[in-house]
Amino acid sequence: MVKMDLLQEAKRRFCAELNLEDLNCEVVVSLPLSPRDAIGDPGRDDFPILRGREVLMQAVYKGAAGQAFTSAKGSFRGTLRDALSMPLAGSFERAVLVSTINATLRYRGLIDKTVHCKDEGPKRCADRMASWIAEQHADAVGLIGMQPALLEALVRSLGPEKVMVSDLAEAGSARCGVKVLDGMDSSDIFERCQLILITGSTIVNGTIGDLLEMASRHRRRVVFFGTTIAGVAYLLGMERWCPSST
Repeated sequence: MVKMDLLQEAKRRFCAELNLEDLNCEVVVSLPLSPRDAIGDPGRDDFPILRGREVLMQAVYKGAAGQAFTSAKGSFRGTLRDALSMPLAGSFERAVLVSTINATLRYRGLIDKTVHCKDEGPKRCADRMASWIAEQHADAVGLIGMQPALLEALVRSLGPEKVMVSDLAEAGSARCGVKVLDGMDSSDIFERCQLILITGSTIVNGTIGDLLEMASRHRRRVVFFGTTIAGVAYLLGMERWCPSST
């Protein structure tokens, strides 16, 4: 049995909501935003985008903006039909589609919070995470994808012994007293943690399917964080948490 690509399914549902007029409208996906344009000055330098490990792509549809984190670079300009005609073989094409879905659904008023928070936003997000996580009553929480402010908030709320984190780029290091596991194998997190927080960029890099399969196998609750997955979460009925974005 061939595993379904969740982005392909989201694309199918997205197309079902469109009409001919929508398809002929222009979509502009800019070159990756500079770190300052993307997140401003968050008061710390350990975010992946500030270390050059990822970029933020932004699409604009009828004046509405939607974003997607990716490791790919490039730009696109064409109709919505052109964007939907691109193959989804690589991270660039997937990021174009994801950011375009976010911008289009934002324009239509179906989703919000599609633009990353800036400056004090990440700190506010972390402060809200500390109180939100306490309300979830989870014995252990996993974080898949390094978001340093959220990791600090989790450790502050639960203690390092109740937090697990995985990230490909930082595997083997220690952050906030927690060893960073290999991002290519997060099975231990699903075995031990009742609640799993997953970066929305997994819809772009294509790892989301395996992660949700593990969550289903272990009967774990998954909450996606960030702006990237805004539109896909709406289309597929996924739980998302991103309080400080706009």
